[in-house]
Amino acid sequence: MNSDEQLLRGRVYGRDHDDPDPGPRPDRTYAELVGGPLDGLLLDIHGCRTKEVDDGVALTTELGRWLGGRALYDPRLSAVG
Repeated sequence: MNSDEQLLRGRVYGRDHDDPDPGPRPDRTYAELVGGPLDGLLLDIHGCRTKEVDDGVALTTELGRWLGGRALYDPRLSAVG
């Protein structure tokens, strides 16, 4: 894990980088972002309908190939068994 990955891990997407407590809050529900430039960040999905979560999300980011671009994330299928 490089230093950028360590910086992002456990932080909540959209929180200010100067926030003294950028981590998750106990009264919220989060999904971990995996498979893109925002890996390790948590996305606050508290109050979202199942359909909204199942549709995935496009998040703006300065990380990645194009500045000001979007990172696309789809829900991960759960293994059954």
